[in-house]
Amino acid sequence: QLQASGGGLVQAGGSVRLSCAISGSIVRINAMNWYRQAPGKQREFVASVTSEGRTNYAASVQARFTISRDNAENTVYLQLSSLKPEDTAVYYCNAAVLTPGSYQFNNYWGQGTLVTVSS
Repeated sequence: QLQASGGGLVQAGGSVRLSCAISGSIVRINAMNWYRQAPGKQREFVASVTSEGRTNYAASVQARFTISRDNAENTVYLQLSSLKPEDTAVYYCNAAVLTPGSYQFNNYWGQGTLVTVSS
């Protein structure tokens, strides 16, 4: 189970940090990702981090957002800085998880946390 937290209302130019903790029986977590869905738009990729710490970002958030993970705590973070009104969206965490008894990684989603950026 993925539990996201940290969203809220923030002014343009401000910052907020999102967290997503993965609970349950876990053998291994592969890539951990953040997506977002703005009102009336499709869900889009924001950032990813591999188990080795390699990161990748959407062009729209490059240099403003930072993804990181704590492998000991099975948690992924997203630091959002220099926020713009167009960053307003529900942010979803996502992870590829190998659970006991399974032979493949399965894709899990968190419930989403709303970030609203006021101008």
